[in-house]
Amino acid sequence: MTGNWSGFETYVKAMMEKEAIPGAAVAVSLHGETVYQQGFGVRSMATGEPVTPDTVFGIASVTKSFTALAIMQLAEEGKLSLDDPVTKHLPGFKLRTSGGMRSDGIRVRHLLSHTAGVPPLRRREELRRFAEHLDYLASEEMELLGAPGEYFSYCNDTFLLLGAIIERLTGRPFRTAIAERIMEPLQLSRSTFSLEELAAWDNVSVPYVKRGGTRTLDEVPWPKLGNYEAGGGIRSTVRDLLKYGQIYVNDAGSSNGRSVARSESLRQMREPIHRIGRNVFYGCALRIIPDYSGVTLVEHGGGQPGVSSYFGFVPERGLVAAVLTNVANVPANELWLAAVNTALGFPLGQKSSVEPTYEASPEELLRLTGAYRSAEGGSVDIVLEGHSPVAVIDGKVFALRASDDRTLVIAESGYPIQIFFKDEPKAWAAFYGSRMLKRVNE
Repeated sequence: MTGNWSGFETYVKAMMEKEAIPGAAVAVSLHGETVYQQGFGVRSMATGEPVTPDTVFGIASVTKSFTALAIMQLAEEGKLSLDDPVTKHLPGFKLRTSGGMRSDGIRVRHLLSHTAGVPPLRRREELRRFAEHLDYLASEEMELLGAPGEYFSYCNDTFLLLGAIIERLTGRPFRTAIAERIMEPLQLSRSTFSLEELAAWDNVSVPYVKRGGTRTLDEVPWPKLGNYEAGGGIRSTVRDLLKYGQIYVNDAGSSNGRSVARSESLRQMREPIHRIGRNVFYGCALRIIPDYSGVTLVEHGGGQPGVSSYFGFVPERGLVAAVLTNVANVPANELWLAAVNTALGFPLGQKSSVEPTYEASPEELLRLTGAYRSAEGGSVDIVLEGHSPVAVIDGKVFALRASDDRTLVIAESGYPIQIFFKDEPKAWAAFYGSRMLKRVNE
């Protein structure tokens, strides 16, 4: 059941060499027992200090499930319902659209599942109070993607409103509420939002980014996220994440003997709300693959300057796994799945989703071309080189193949790009990186 970890380690080292990953930590538990934990590489290239399972990394958007869990706790306490209008708890919530001010129909559930209909927005990390973000949403003109619940598109600016709801209903600052309700009961002693606290700790990773898409690494400071910390601000260790993940695979919703939520609330978090891929769904701050060789994968990743993270669990097997690295834009998800495969005795390189092959006609391919953009900065250009589609993403060119008449797949990674149409024959939007990028005329 615990698999071939020497083969896994060979895989990790090859991936780190290929992707220029300075340091990584991996940990896996089964039924509450740690079956594997290991540090790879260095936490600091300057000092050469090694990564250990207690090295602190950013976890980025893995934070989102902590915030969602706090919302579920408040629902258990009768302080809110997931079907409440957001305005019930945040009366100042309004969106400025070309058709006027809007907030109708957007419920707490839509914030949790990124289905509010709000496109990716210009980041405002200098905003540090949630009231300032409500003002921002009321002043930044946007075109909604559709009605609430119609489309999934990752939106940090609406997700962070859950932090505002937590503050309002608990009467505690957001950080304090998460610490008191989740971190302290679960004894997550190496987890924090605070950069000041981080600076006083030892065994902390140094964040790196790749220079201009090359393998050259530049050290960067920890990002100051402002309000976005509600969806991405925790720094933690793989050992702490195993403790945290244990609540999702225990029937009692507890870890270290402390109950933090009812098991039905935790199950509700992993119930599919919106399909986001061929066999992939999104729930409450968690991605769900319902049938992976007979088991369920529940997972979430994160990325920031200096962070690529992945965390998740397999409820039927009592498995929890976490992977943390100290460099942005590397495939922590592939390392995570390889660890899960190893623990379950599956083939090391087995994929969670494989796109089929489809022979698209020239006319079908032409319909998918275009320049797709978001205000957050996302950019995908799909063009034809001869009769072959390619994507230009962040200045890099990727060969594509079709998997159906509306989906193109990056050939090297197998990652799909879904193209959406509305009323016109031309494409309306591309779904890439969990975000809807609208087609622009160029």
